[in-house]
Amino acid sequence: MTGPLAVDETGDVLAAFHAVAEDVACTDAPLPAALVALWHADRLLLVFNRQRRCWELPGGMIDPGETPRQAAIRELREESGLVAENLAFAGYARFALVAPPRTEYAALYTGRSAPRSGFTPNDEIGAVCWWDGVSPLTGRVSPLDLALARLARPSG
Repeated sequence: MTGPLAVDETGDVLAAFHAVAEDVACTDAPLPAALVALWHADRLLLVFNRQRRCWELPGGMIDPGETPRQAAIRELREESGLVAENLAFAGYARFALVAPPRTEYAALYTGRSAPRSGFTPNDEIGAVCWWDGVSPLTGRVSPLDLALARLARPSG
């Protein structure tokens, strides 16, 4: 048995990543969320979540009647102002979360985009950045999201 792919300071665990076809369902736990790992050259798009006070991948809850892909596109637009309709499905991330204790999945999408100006901070997201993985950021970066971004990085 292998260990977790990443663990954060609260004890939340990225337990597995399943790089399968988008229509392959994971049935052993709910799928309530979708995330986006968006790249520009070697830089990853991160958003600063005001509530969690950390940099993370854009994404969030799948609304009733919405597909995971639709949720990913919507969340990316709401959180960063970017529109990326042609995201590639990367796989399903399996999480073991602490508060409250539960196991759940998130659908992960990836793609490439050019940076655009015009982001307006809102109640949820205070800033966006295209991070090179090295430069210091003000605030912590989610280790779970970074592990996912590395797993789903598109080639080319």
